[in-house]
Amino acid sequence: MKIIAHLIAPLAITLALAATPATAACYADYKAKQDGPLRLHYGVAQVSDTACADTGRAAAELTPRLAQAGWTLLTIMSTFDETALQEKRAGAGDYFLRY
Repeated sequence: MKIIAHLIAPLAITLALAATPATAACYADYKAKQDGPLRLHYGVAQVSDTACADTGRAAAELTPRLAQAGWTLLTIMSTFDETALQEKRAGAGDYFLRY
């Protein structure tokens, strides 16, 4: 009986984990700038699941990515899942999922 219990427990755990839905992708829309000459842009970027619930975390994640391309993050406007992604695509233009 102990042998069967040792075989069933790992199987049950594996099945439970497989039944858990995958976490949805998370995105943030933001405003950024470059100086000399002044340039502004609105964009949409994918952020980690942990950054999705907190715009401060999204900013911390996105700031270095933008800085590598010479942009300064001004603000995170919102975070959202893929259900709102397509409605923001046109506004982001070239900066849709660029960073």
